[in-house]
Amino acid sequence: MLNKVRVVLVGTSHSGNIGSAARAMKVMGLEQLVLVDPQCEVDEQTLALASGAGDVATNAKIVATLEEAVADCELVFGTSARSRNLNWPFVEPRECGQKAIEQALTGNVAVVFGRERTGLTNEELQLCQYHLGIPANPEYSSLNLAMAVQTVSYEIRMAFLEHQRSAYKEQVQEYPRHKELEMFYEHLEKVLIDTQFLSQKQPTLVMNKLRRLFNRARPELQELNILRGILTSIEKKKPQNSD
Repeated sequence: MLNKVRVVLVGTSHSGNIGSAARAMKVMGLEQLVLVDPQCEVDEQTLALASGAGDVATNAKIVATLEEAVADCELVFGTSARSRNLNWPFVEPRECGQKAIEQALTGNVAVVFGRERTGLTNEELQLCQYHLGIPANPEYSSLNLAMAVQTVSYEIRMAFLEHQRSAYKEQVQEYPRHKELEMFYEHLEKVLIDTQFLSQKQPTLVMNKLRRLFNRARPELQELNILRGILTSIEKKKPQNSD
């Protein structure tokens, strides 16, 4: 999904900013960089500030217009550092990350960043479905380009990781039936008595605590089978009675 998310830099004037943005992207697993009408070259300063992410910068696609950069995208976010007269849907980085990952399941997504000094024009912002703003300190909201890219890239990665965790949780797990759990508890009690960990006269207190432990852990069927296998192995290794 991260390969479906591209970062688009419009009219970048300082080559070092391209390198810093590439580094911010790669740290968060984003590698699709598009440069729209850059006012500088990808040069030595770019690679120096990329600091190991030079491949993202050197492989960047260069296009003439923003329309070309987002032509195949199903969802486009345009960053804006100041209030606009346009009545456009507005999101912050966290919501942007969530929406980007949801859309990346089926199509390409672009996050567009404007010029260092002037940002995006109203015409460019109108090409975006959402305007994206970072809720910085209103008394000092100065973010450079790489900082903005880093902030948004982080939220995209967090949304991606949460999607992975949710997908894992949604996998169907097979859990033991009540009868199988009871058979396990009987087996466990027998082995603990045989190994003299429990007294045959008073096993209830400890067994109740062990029941609570396993009920809280809620082992899956495969895990329960492993535990049964361990108990069987212990039974086979019981020391022989001495003469």
